[in-house]
Amino acid sequence: MDSIEGNIRLLLQGKEVEESQDFCDFTLQDQNEVTAAKGVAVSTPGEFTPELRENVCFIVAAVLLNSEGHVLMMQEAKSSCAGKWYLPAGRMEAGETIVEAAKREVLEETGMEAEITTLLMVESAAGSWFRFVVTGNVLGGTLKTPACADKESLQAKWVDNLGELSLRGNDIYPLIHRAKQYWERQEDVEPWHPALMPVDKPHTKLLLRLVIAIRKRVNNRVCVLTSDKTATHLPVTEINPVRSLHSTLRKYMTEIFGSDLPPHRPQGILSTELMTSNPSGTHDGACLTLLVPIRKALEEVPLIDKYSWVELPKQLGEELLNRMAKNMIVPLNVIRYWESFA
Repeated sequence: MDSIEGNIRLLLQGKEVEESQDFCDFTLQDQNEVTAAKGVAVSTPGEFTPELRENVCFIVAAVLLNSEGHVLMMQEAKSSCAGKWYLPAGRMEAGETIVEAAKREVLEETGMEAEITTLLMVESAAGSWFRFVVTGNVLGGTLKTPACADKESLQAKWVDNLGELSLRGNDIYPLIHRAKQYWERQEDVEPWHPALMPVDKPHTKLLLRLVIAIRKRVNNRVCVLTSDKTATHLPVTEINPVRSLHSTLRKYMTEIFGSDLPPHRPQGILSTELMTSNPSGTHDGACLTLLVPIRKALEEVPLIDKYSWVELPKQLGEELLNRMAKNMIVPLNVIRYWESFA
């Protein structure tokens, strides 16, 4: 129990959980067996090894504002969207962390040097495309002019009114809105989540770790779900690479609670673990930790075998509850259509 409490504390601090091994309670093979048992044709591979630029895509996008609230934008050089404007963004490269990739994209596309201070949002399409939206501060550099145009971009500038530009895509509006809210926040009026930096940790699979929280009616304390398969740990499922994260979550929740699912809603991301491997490596996976509150009392929610509830100390439970308030957690946006970033 101490390890569960300790890991909840670490997750609330944006740190890596302390576990002696990698856990996965619900693999793709397990998921396929459940599907087949229902007489439904299986469309998901039983084994999936994420390989950067082959079958998994990690995108970084940086939303940087100056003291006047203007956003740093770049003009595309790629033939498919030449002349259009967009945020500095692009695919992660082999051996990079999220922060390294974001700083590289900003420098290559705008000429500016950036300090990344927090994740703003995580977006996912299907189960093998992810965009990590970050923000931070500009430390220096020289803004790229048309005279310095190259294959990365034509130029960059600080923009006040996006309506004056021909944009590559309107999907950046909510990202910029989120960043402006974050930087204009007044903690005493409307608190926000603490700065959340990605955890630089390699994984061989695409994983979803769940912090499923519920109240116990008898004493109003907060409990979290644990898996008792092998060592006690927070539940983990392999992400279906061809279905949405919502689909993966629902299938795993059904495995835990049965077909009569208790009312729940994914709250947001507590941690993101990712570090791509070098070209010869096989560690292009990731692990997202998702907070999922349940809206019924513990006494009303039955569990399938091999899972149990752990009651948290009062203060720790309250800290976890605080993350369920508005803007107190990094949002997860599951989308149906995305830009492939050629």
